[in-house]
Amino acid sequence: MKLRQATHSDIAAMHAIRVAVRENTLSDPRRITEADYLAALDELGRTWVVENEGKLEAFATGYRNGSIWALFVHPEHEGRGHGTSLHATVVNWLWTLGHQRIWLTTAPGTRAERFYLAKGWKARGVDSCGDTRLELERS
Repeated sequence: MKLRQATHSDIAAMHAIRVAVRENTLSDPRRITEADYLAALDELGRTWVVENEGKLEAFATGYRNGSIWALFVHPEHEGRGHGTSLHATVVNWLWTLGHQRIWLTTAPGTRAERFYLAKGWKARGVDSCGDTRLELERS
């Protein structure tokens, strides 16, 4: 397994992972475009991928504004620690930017929500889309 920073050539595989997930699914897979991934890579933040034998198994994106935009593991590769590794990488990068509090949103009652709560994130209400807003304070 190799955790590395994503490149433009990873976008198709990242999108395939995004549409393969069983929770926090997209109602319309076209909702997230190549331009969204490019912005995540080049303008808004930084993205990392987990690669194994030349194939992507997971990815995560942190935005410079102090948020996590994405953290997804392909269902066939769950339970291997990819989410935990990516989470640590993104959170550490956001701390290096000077943030004292970071945030994300996720669907309520999901494994994703439980994952973040187990890592010390705190629920801070519900956003206008009905997603739970979670925050993590730097210790």
